[in-house]
Order: sequence, then C-alpha cells, then structure tokens
Amino acid sequence: MATVIGTRFIGLCAAGLVSLPAGVLAQESSPDLPVIHVTEGQSIEEASSTLASEPVERLSSDPSVSLSRMGGRGLEPVIRGQSQERVDVLLDGIRVEGACPNRMDPPTSRLSSALAPLLEVRTSNQTLRWGPITGGQIIATTAAPVFDDSATTGHLTVGGADNGNGKLVNGSAAVGSDSAWLRLAGGYDEADDYEDGDGNEVRSAYKNSEARLDAAWKADNGFYIKGLVSRQEERDVKYAGSGMDAPKTDTDIMRLELGSPVANGNWNLLAWQADVDHIMDNFSLRESMMKMLTDSETETRGLRLTLDQSPDARTDWAIGADVETNNSHAERFGGANLDMLTSVLWPDVDRDRFGLFAERFYRVTPALKLGGGVRYDRVEMSAGAADQVFGSGMMAMSAADAYEAIYGTTNTDASDDNFSGFVSSDWRFSPIQSLVVTASHSVRSPGVTERYIASWNNMDPARRWVGNPSLDPETHRKVEVAMPGQSNGWHWRPAVWVDQVDDFVLRTRNVDQVSVYRNIDARLMGVEAQLGWSNGTWSTNSSLASVRGENRDENKPLPQIPPVQFIQTLGWQHMGHGVELEWVLARRQDRVDLESGQDPGTSPGYGVLNLSGSHPLADYLSISWAVDNLFDNTWAPHVSRANTDPFNPEAVRVNEPGRTLRAALTARW
Repeated sequence: MATVIGTRFIGLCAAGLVSLPAGVLAQESSPDLPVIHVTEGQSIEEASSTLASEPVERLSSDPSVSLSRMGGRGLEPVIRGQSQERVDVLLDGIRVEGACPNRMDPPTSRLSSALAPLLEVRTSNQTLRWGPITGGQIIATTAAPVFDDSATTGHLTVGGADNGNGKLVNGSAAVGSDSAWLRLAGGYDEADDYEDGDGNEVRSAYKNSEARLDAAWKADNGFYIKGLVSRQEERDVKYAGSGMDAPKTDTDIMRLELGSPVANGNWNLLAWQADVDHIMDNFSLRESMMKMLTDSETETRGLRLTLDQSPDARTDWAIGADVETNNSHAERFGGANLDMLTSVLWPDVDRDRFGLFAERFYRVTPALKLGGGVRYDRVEMSAGAADQVFGSGMMAMSAADAYEAIYGTTNTDASDDNFSGFVSSDWRFSPIQSLVVTASHSVRSPGVTERYIASWNNMDPARRWVGNPSLDPETHRKVEVAMPGQSNGWHWRPAVWVDQVDDFVLRTRNVDQVSVYRNIDARLMGVEAQLGWSNGTWSTNSSLASVRGENRDENKPLPQIPPVQFIQTLGWQHMGHGVELEWVLARRQDRVDLESGQDPGTSPGYGVLNLSGSHPLADYLSISWAVDNLFDNTWAPHVSRANTDPFNPEAVRVNEPGRTLRAALTARW
C-alpha cells in the first residue's frame, strides 16, 4: 500500500507545471454570513478538515446546506433548496466546471484535500465581482504558508476509516518567507464500498490522488505575483445513484495572479485555465448485458481584472471586468465493441461570457453602512456538433433532431443580456444587535446541460433526457432580513428570506416520460436561526433551517427541496484538546414532485449523533478522530440521488454510511 501511495504521489508531483493560488478576498465577509473557517491550530475544525473524504463534507454542519450523495465522492451541495447550476463554486477565485453530464464530478469535488481550504457560503449578494448569486456561492480560499521564524513549513497526515477500509496520506512542504515562497503539496486516498446502518453495501468505492505546486513573490513596493498548477486523478469511482461508474477523471488547473497597490487601493489581474476529462461506463466496475461508455471533457478559460479603492475611511468602491470561455463535449458509445455512437450528450457546446461590475459601500454613520452594485453579463452559447449524426439506419438522428422533436425548436444558438444588482444595509441599532437587509435582482443563464443535453434512446422514451435551447434566463428577486448579535459569550442570528423567480428552469418529465426542461414561475422562502454560546472552554451551538419551494404555475412543490433541518453541537476545548458532540436532525419531507422524476418519493425524518475530537501528542504531532453515526442508523438526506444499483432495483435514496470510526495522525513543522 505504501509503495502504491508513494509512487502515485511522486508521479503526480512530477507531472505538475506552474499556476497560482487565488488572491486574498478584497472585502471582508460580513459578520452575518455563515462562514466555516479551517485553522492551523489544534481544533475541531482542523480535525474535520483532516478526516473529511472531500472538503465540501464540512459544509454539512450548516443546516442551510444539504449534500446530495450519488456515491463515495462527488457530493453535490444544495443551498437553501437550490443546487447544481444555481450554486457557484470558486476555487481561489476561479471557476471550474465538471465534465460529467450526470454531475458525477460537481465543481466541489475539485477542492484540495491536501491543503484544506477555508470555505465560505454566501446566500446573498455582498459583492458582484464573481457574478450574481441566484441560489448560493461557495468561496474556497487556500491559505498561504506561515513561516514564523523558520524558512520551511509543512505537514504530513496519515489516516484511515474502518467502514469501507478507507486510507489516506497527504502532505505539503514549503520553503521561503512571507514575501517569497514555493510550496509542493499532494495526497492519495482510497476506500472500498461502505456499509449503511443495516449492513448493506453501498456502491461508493473510489481512489483519488492530487498534486499541486504553487508559489508567490511580493516586492517591497507591494507588487505581487502568484502562480499555481495542480493535477487531480480520480480512478474507479463507484456510484449507487447512477447507472454508470467513473473509471477515470483527470483535472488540470493553472492559475496566474498579478496585483499591486494603486492610488488608495489596489488592482488585481487573475487568469486561469481548467481542463477536466471524464470517462463513465457501465461495465468496468459492474456487470452489464449492454455496454455503454461516455467520453466527455470540459475546458474553461478565464480572465478577471478588478480595481478596489478606499478614498476615505467611510467609502469603498470597486469596478471590474471579466471574460470566460467554456467548451463542453460528450459522446456516448454502445454496441458489442463500443464502436457505435449512440448519443452526443453535449454537442461541442461553446459558452462565452463577458461581464462588467461596479459597486460601492458607504458608512453613513459609525452604526450604519449602506452598499450597492450593478453587473452586466453577455452570455452567448452555441452547439457546434448539434448536427452530428448518431445511431444508424432509419434510427439515425442528431441532437438538433432531438431538440426539434421535443420542443419544436430549430435554433440551437442562444444569447442573453443579463442585468443584475443589489442594495444592502447594515445598521447596528444597539451595542449588541444589528439589522442587515439585502435586496437583489440576479439573472442566471441556463447551463450547458439545461440547454443542450441530448441523451437519446430509440426504444424507451423514459430513458431520454433532452435540453431546451430556447430556455429563457432565470431572474431571481430576493430579499433577506437578518438580525445578528452577540453579548457575554452568546451569539445569535435569526433570518428570513424570500426568492421570487421568473423563468425558473425546471427539470421534469413530459407526457411521454422524457426528461425535459421548461421555464416556470417559482417562489422559494425560508427561515433560519442560530444561537450559540462559548466561555473559551465549553461551547454550544443550535442551528435551524427551513425552506419551502413552490411551482407557482401548477401550484405544487418544487422537487429536491430539503426538509426542516436542525443541528445541535456541544464542544469542549482545553490546552489544545477538543471534543465535540453533534446531533443532526431532519424532519420528514412530504412535499415532493413525483412527476418530475427527481424525487424518488417522500422521505422519513432522522436523527444522527456524531462524535469527534483532536488532541496534541507532542509539539508537532496531533491525532484527530471521529465516530460518525454513533448509533449505526440507516438514513439518507432527502436530496440524495435515487439508488439505481442493478442489484437493488428498488428506488430508494443512496444511504449514508453506518457507524464509521475515522482517525488520522498529523505532523506539522
């Protein structure tokens, strides 16, 4: 095992080139935003980042975030009942798209496990520099190495889990100083199929390896340059929630960032490239009578220029422009020798976007801050291979034929002019209490899959999945009111919000049971509450989230809306030692849309206890441990995929792991 891990780690490191780490956020996060920090000291947060199978798993501690499971990897975040294209994921400021039409590899699966990033969840527009927020935004920021008085720093972690026989090793080594440094990091982790609470095996095995090289240099006058290059390889990833598995996914990222002070602020230029190659099939890792293989890839290029200024102590403003291009192509093959093209799932889709933004924040009085911004995006999409023929004989057709057959449209080009904006206010009306109000108008163009997926089956209409090139952009008009406060060790944050959506893109089924997309009017609304206390040694936190989604055209629920969720934690920390007990509760979800094909059915409520801890063993050595699902319950989040394992044909959600013991040793220097 050690030989395999070492060989793969060295090979990946050698494959690395140069790119760069994202820049520091130009504006501080508002205190009312839910933020998950990963610290370098001994803490429960560090234990969580060390032991998570993928970093996005840490977001499960926020009840407004649900994670949709399809297998052992590729957890899809659902923020306030919205997911996939409605949740932007930015890795150190760059956008990385998945290469699987069935979202086996959502953007969050690209987060580094070797250098666990700080994760910030944004649910309201506080800035438009990365685009408008429709459902939510996940901002992942990788911390720079901290050298203190040494010229080197780094870490090495070795760990494992009993359920699924998981193994992991990762590490980093950096040399330099705060003004110039070079860092190499990488890791390898794998697991077999885990068992749920009933002892049933769930298809969830995977192998994942990564390597990254990043560097930074800062001159005495403040000019800086940062670069990063990374490669990630996923192998033999099984999915209970899909009819296929993923034997191979490769991701290559390069990033370059420049900036320096100017006038009363600074400018920043960021360029990036992200390429993802993905193969999925139904025979490499399972038995199949009729072989199918899909080969897909996506390429993303981006450039962003921003200027931030603070002309006085009361004013901050920023302007910027960005351009982004994306190409996605996916083909599915079948036949005895896999030599028959059966569908062009993504017909060489080009998506080009150009954006401009401007925003300003002004402190009217010491207790009142106002802000606002506007943004324009021009989005153009086209399908270069829409006329490529697949199938044979009288059953031969193209993606363009599929669009015309289902929607009657012959135009496969789309162009959108999207105008977005927001206004916000933060009023501290007492020494311990604030009132934060945000109103926004956010426009989202439909994604590549929503407009152009063309999965065709000549024999069974229920196995057809066809995008709609004539979809209109979504328009979200959202208002959120929150009242964060803190006093004497207590902190709290009640909030209410409503999101009125015109032209919501709904995936559903037509009368022939074909999976289709259409625009509807929808409304989502919710309440959230958080109450916590800490005296430095003991801490407790209670969090509640509830969301309701309505299809206003048909007066019925939206699909894939999570139920009421509640999380209670009790923690203890002393002299570097930490222990935390977490109780996760979810109500039964009866409000479903069975006609859409996205909800397998209603879901029962559940309650799960998790216990975790972190302890220093020596000056540079610590142990982290966790017992998940302490009482070995059988449960699944409402939003998880339907189980399509051929050996378990019953349409049930993919269950979470049963009781799992995880542990890891970490050395830092």
